[in-house]
Amino acid sequence: MKIHSWDLVQVIAGKDKGKQGKVISVFLKEERVLVEGINIVKKAIKKQGVTPGRFVEMEKSVHVSNVAVLDPDTKKPSRVGFNLEGSRKIRISKKSGKSLA
Repeated sequence: MKIHSWDLVQVIAGKDKGKQGKVISVFLKEERVLVEGINIVKKAIKKQGVTPGRFVEMEKSVHVSNVAVLDPDTKKPSRVGFNLEGSRKIRISKKSGKSLA
């Protein structure tokens, strides 16, 4: 997958289109990413003993096709490519050609 944890991404489709955030975690098998502050939903928690029931807001994962990595220079969405630097394979931004470190 071309998106890694701690990448800065922008949502390009869905209810949060246009919002930006950092990737918290990546789920490879499901092809989904969890982005900080994106796709917030309310979840009901049942009461447990003396603790009352309540609603909590939490982030849900987003499909990887609905987010794009932000270019380090222009801070606009860009596709990701790969280059060989010596014997290392590095990710680059297609817009500027800069490395995504």
